[in-house]
Amino acid sequence: MTTQVFIMALALVLIVEGLGPLLAPQKWKKYLLELSSQNQNVLRRLGGSLVTAGIVLLIIFQ
Repeated sequence: MTTQVFIMALALVLIVEGLGPLLAPQKWKKYLLELSSQNQNVLRRLGGSLVTAGIVLLIIFQ
């Protein structure tokens, strides 16, 4: 993977992450409050699921 591809992927992540607070700041804030009240194990499972889904998509579309 070249540096340019990595930077482009990082840019896309930043764009997607920024859409929530840009388009719906109140809902985004409410979502963060809800997320912060979750059990640590739930958050770990969520994070693990997201990482696994990302890896599978990278393998499929490589």
